[in-house]
Amino acid sequence: MTAATPLLPWQQHDWHHLSNYLLQKRIPQALLIIGNKGLGKQQLANQFAFALLCTQPLDNGLCCGRCDSCLLIKAETHPDFIQIKPDESKKSIAIDQIRSLISQLTLKPQFEAYRVVIVNPADLMNIRSANAFLKCLEEPTERTVILLITDKPTRLPVTIISRCQKLAVTKPDKADVITWLKQQAVQENPELLSSLAQGAPLLALSYAKEGTLTLRNDCFKAWMAIANQRSHPVIIAEGWLKLPESPLIFWMTSWIIDLIRCYYQSGLDSLYNPDLKEALQVLSQRLELTGLYKLYDLLLQCKQNLDTQINKQMMLEEILIQWAELNRGK
Repeated sequence: MTAATPLLPWQQHDWHHLSNYLLQKRIPQALLIIGNKGLGKQQLANQFAFALLCTQPLDNGLCCGRCDSCLLIKAETHPDFIQIKPDESKKSIAIDQIRSLISQLTLKPQFEAYRVVIVNPADLMNIRSANAFLKCLEEPTERTVILLITDKPTRLPVTIISRCQKLAVTKPDKADVITWLKQQAVQENPELLSSLAQGAPLLALSYAKEGTLTLRNDCFKAWMAIANQRSHPVIIAEGWLKLPESPLIFWMTSWIIDLIRCYYQSGLDSLYNPDLKEALQVLSQRLELTGLYKLYDLLLQCKQNLDTQINKQMMLEEILIQWAELNRGK
């Protein structure tokens, strides 16, 4: 993303909020940007950072894309624009990265505008790095703005959250998501992609590019094979080991939610999986409701544990065995 990249269509409301900081010259020392994955939090943070660094911002607060600062941003060589993220080989932001940042911040910004630090995803700071990072918030340095980005704010220490102003990124309307996906030349069921991405346009677009619908359909067939006692849950669990955990857990959770809705014949116009409605309705009439809620609770627990050292195979086996038992004798 360069300094000339425009805002995404659904970001106008959030940009109005950020541009007011610029207009009123009340720039927060630390801003926590929160929102689901796929809403463009990084793009929004970048635009705010670029505007803070730009020497000739436009009337709407956006960067000009032409001044020396913008050209340095485009060349990825601006000395006052710092991005902190996990190293490619690591799953967390290490304390050495934060110590290096603290050392950088002891120096004055090299330009006359602001210095901007973006930490994304902020929730990947481990305990030691998060504790060290507190120093940046407790002892802010001259003309420095820190932007933290996360879709899991509950994983951040309260001590960090309490020292930040917050911006919850606006979720676009479903119709706007579908329109945008069609503008991106997405032809494969944009309505369903939007639903599976929980209304996050960028995530829906990545699903379209990666053929996620085909993968999800294959998983549902395997799920139904267990329900109809045509396949063993342990075999399916082993086959799913190479699949990404987060969407897999969401798919199974969405099937359970839709089954409960079908059981009560309520909310059928807002199913997560409208294309599977017929199969889910038939299945819902033969399942015991208490068992569905029990499996739903297990899936929520597994979702919370995804970022831990959980044994993925054991997790999938437990889910699928419980699903098999729920269907046994039906």
